[in-house]
Amino acid sequence: MSAIAPIPADAAAPATLLCVDDEPNILSALRRLFRARGYRVLLADSGAQGLAILEQEAVDLVISDMRMPEMDGARFLAQVRQRWPDTLRLLLTGYSDIQSIQDAINCGEIYRYITKPWDDNDMLLLVRHALERRALEQDKQRLEALALRQNAQLKALNENLEAQVEARTAQLKVAHQAALSANDKLKSNFVTTIKIFSSMLEMRGNNAAGHARLVANLARQIALKLALDAREVQDLFIAALLHDIGKIGFSDDMLATPLTLLQGDQLGLYRKHPVRAAQLLMPLPDLRGSAATLRAQLERFDGSGFPDGLTGLAIPIGARILALAADYYNLQQGAMVQRHLRADEATTLIVNASGKRYDPHVVAAFRQIVDTTPGEAAGVDRLSEELLPGMTLARDLHTRDGLMLLAADHVLDARMIQQLRDFESKSEGRLSIRIRHATGHP
Repeated sequence: MSAIAPIPADAAAPATLLCVDDEPNILSALRRLFRARGYRVLLADSGAQGLAILEQEAVDLVISDMRMPEMDGARFLAQVRQRWPDTLRLLLTGYSDIQSIQDAINCGEIYRYITKPWDDNDMLLLVRHALERRALEQDKQRLEALALRQNAQLKALNENLEAQVEARTAQLKVAHQAALSANDKLKSNFVTTIKIFSSMLEMRGNNAAGHARLVANLARQIALKLALDAREVQDLFIAALLHDIGKIGFSDDMLATPLTLLQGDQLGLYRKHPVRAAQLLMPLPDLRGSAATLRAQLERFDGSGFPDGLTGLAIPIGARILALAADYYNLQQGAMVQRHLRADEATTLIVNASGKRYDPHVVAAFRQIVDTTPGEAAGVDRLSEELLPGMTLARDLHTRDGLMLLAADHVLDARMIQQLRDFESKSEGRLSIRIRHATGHP
């Protein structure tokens, strides 16, 4: 008969066994058998004593005899199952009483039953397997409980993470909107600064007040007709506002002389003003598109222009548009020829120069605009006395001398309205104030 190995000697406490039998010799035999294998063995000579021990001790496995006075094994194990369900239960019987075994199985839910006399190796093997199974069950329960806790923690973490993500996303949206708003404000302030600088340039020479603004508005309308993208339209609009910046060093006499009367050094100096304009803007990265447009504003579609002799589509589209828009108003203001042409006369000259001086596609877009005679910015003209806080300007507000007071889209408040009224009172003249249509303002 081969010997059964003792339980492993590790850091865990040895299993505790409770043996219950009314025969002392049986108890002694069980104690010798299990203690020799390292188990902790408790003994009870009745079911009542066994229950008392269980109330005091943590027991892993109970071995109970079936036939005992007062309380048989089936009743005893049934109480053990009810009160200590995690304790393993084995039945020891010396009788072939099937009914008693069935009662023990049904009432006590025993793990196994063992007949007397037993085989020591079989007994030890059965106990070891029972305890290993119990350990596995306990590990399973522990792991399941751990999984439930971790799942609950993970769920809570995910919920918290989702809340944090939502909160952070909301913060980022607010920051993004603030950044967009700030960027829009910077762009608006930038364009307003350009407009003010353009108005300052017009304080010299014979340019009519608001000339650059008229050129810029017409150039923008043509660009939109030709479906240029937003950045190209912006670059062109700024270039148009600053198209005379290269003339900043011209003498007053030269500025007052029509182009057809310029000769010699003056004509050579005039032809260089686009290059000077581009040089003035090149240090600003955001204005390099406008600088390229200004450099090519005197190029001709047939290649006879200045300074680079570009031909056709080699000329930047913005420069092709600017050349036409500037000439249209220069013809009417006497800057190109000695007399001031009417608008229809200027239009005829431009149309006749299509394919020579001007791009035919640009001329076609220009004709659509002047033929439909579009009105100014949508809105309604108001007297200063009719202004109310919250009203928005539909166009730039200029003095009669062309000095810009406020930019389009400015929202009026009570203080600004009073300043406009004071300005009119001191200047003895009415301002042309156009207000954007808006709900609440008739």
